[in-house]
Amino acid sequence: MKQTLKQITPPSLWNFARTTNDTIRRMPELPAAYLHPWRRESIRRLAVLQDIHKGKRAFVIANGPSLKQTDMSKLKNELTFGMNRIYLMFPELGFSTTYLTVVNDLVIEQTASDLAALSVPKFLAWHSRRHFPSELPLTQLPTFLYTSYTGPRFSTDVSGRVWEGATVTNVTLQLAYHMGFRQVILIGVDHNYSTTGKPNTTVTSQGDDPNHFSPSYFGKGFRWQLPDLETSEIGYAMAREAYKNAGREILDATVGGKLTIFPKVDYNSLF
Repeated sequence: MKQTLKQITPPSLWNFARTTNDTIRRMPELPAAYLHPWRRESIRRLAVLQDIHKGKRAFVIANGPSLKQTDMSKLKNELTFGMNRIYLMFPELGFSTTYLTVVNDLVIEQTASDLAALSVPKFLAWHSRRHFPSELPLTQLPTFLYTSYTGPRFSTDVSGRVWEGATVTNVTLQLAYHMGFRQVILIGVDHNYSTTGKPNTTVTSQGDDPNHFSPSYFGKGFRWQLPDLETSEIGYAMAREAYKNAGREILDATVGGKLTIFPKVDYNSLF
C-alpha cells in the first residue's frame, strides 16, 4: 500500500508529507531534547566547540579490520575522532583519540560503565541518557547529541537535531563540521561486513567478531544491529556535498575499503 501511494503521489508532495509526519512523531521528544538540564549543558558545550578547530584537519577512525593494516602510531599527535569501542585499542596505541562518538543505543547500553570510565570527551546520543544515573553531576556527564533515525539531512550545527544516517560515522562527520575542520580523513571505514541479514536487525554474536579490528569488539553474547549500508551511503553523500559547498573536503584513506563516496587517498602519503 505504501509503495503504491508513493508511486502515484508527486515527489514534492510525498516528501512534504513524510517530513511533516517525521516532525509530528518527534514532537513528544522536543521539550526534553532542548530544555532538560543535561541537554541544556550539552547545548552550552557545543556552542563553545563550534569552529574550535577551524581550518584544521582531523582523522575519523572507524573500527573495521583494516585498522590492523594501518600504522596508527602516526596519529599520536593528530586530532582524532574515535567511535564506539575504539577504546579497546587505546592500551595498544599508547594514546586516546581526541574525541569519542557513540550513538547506537545497544552499544551504549552494554558499554555504559566502560564509557563512564573514559576521560576522553564523549558525544553520546540523547536517547541513551537512561543508561546513566539521574544524580550524575553535570561535570561528569558526556555531551548529549539529539539524534534521530528519520528526517535525512546534514546538520552544520549539531546543537540541534542530528540525523544518524545509519552509522555513527555520519554523526561524527557532522560533529567535525560543527567544530570547523577543513579536512576530514576517514580510516577504518571498510564498508564491508561478512555477517549478512536484513539491515537494522538485532542479532547476538555467537563467537569472535570478524567485522571489526578486534575479535572481542562485538564478541560472543554482544547484541548489535546489522548494518544498513544503503542508508549510510545516503548520509555520506550528504556529508560530501556539505563539505564541498563550504570549501572543505572529506577523504577516504581506509586500506582496502569498499566505500566509493569519497575521494581515495593513500594513508601514508598524509604524513
